[in-house]
Amino acid sequence: MLAQVAVCLLDIPAHKTGTAFTKPVDPLPGKAIEAWEAVRPDQPKMLDTKTGEHVDLLFAMRARRVAKVGINKTIIPSLCRKAGVPTADVRGNITSHRARSTVTSQLYNAKEPMTLFELQAWLGHRSADTTQHYAKITPSTLSKAYRDAGYFERNVRTIEVLVDRDAVEGGAAAPREPWQYYDLGHGFCSYTFFEQCPHRMACAKCDFYPPKDSSKALLLEAKDNLQRMLAAVPLTDDERAAVDDGKAALDRLLGQLADVPTPAGPTPRQISTRAQATLLPVIDINRRPT
Repeated sequence: MLAQVAVCLLDIPAHKTGTAFTKPVDPLPGKAIEAWEAVRPDQPKMLDTKTGEHVDLLFAMRARRVAKVGINKTIIPSLCRKAGVPTADVRGNITSHRARSTVTSQLYNAKEPMTLFELQAWLGHRSADTTQHYAKITPSTLSKAYRDAGYFERNVRTIEVLVDRDAVEGGAAAPREPWQYYDLGHGFCSYTFFEQCPHRMACAKCDFYPPKDSSKALLLEAKDNLQRMLAAVPLTDDERAAVDDGKAALDRLLGQLADVPTPAGPTPRQISTRAQATLLPVIDINRRPT
């Protein structure tokens, strides 16, 4: 009995896209070929018009080669009916070429995928351009590539927002009364339009800022009727550079904001405190807020 990882080596004759070669295939086709050769009457060697040699043809019967059209119009439909599967789908009839394309796409989108050049050798193509027509990227593979590219982590930061339900339900959330707090790590920002604040990654500690060790922040976190939510904040080019390039870009960002007014009015220079940089954390977006 063949091992689970066993493969069969299939000899492929010269064809329209390449010369003769040998390729590994799953044991199942190998067993099917052996079963067919066991029941098929012996056939004489026949002329290979591409090479001029006399060879053993797999698809031959009654001393005649099976026509190409016979494989797609007779053999494959017969096998489909026997297997109880449709002979066509939304893309058209099931053909030998379709099967070749399907297997190629599966190998290209596998957990440990074959490279384009490996597929070129497996298909026997002279040019990788021909192989590209066979290898199609599935939506799941494309989604994984998109996730692995880190677009969300690079361009967006998701931070936690605390909503004071007592203030909202009690009507105390007047225009100037804070009711939501953005968690900056070292403190909270109670500015309602935090997403629009240029100081969101370089907090100037204005009147909207209670540090976490302050009595106000401690009382806020101790509330029972506190709702925690998540907010996605797209990063500007300067903020993204600060995330990617480190201290130099971060210092440059802080310098640019030194004379930019905070939501409360004064600039960081007027507040007489150096802006405190904070890299907004990446939070699992699948996390369920409490």
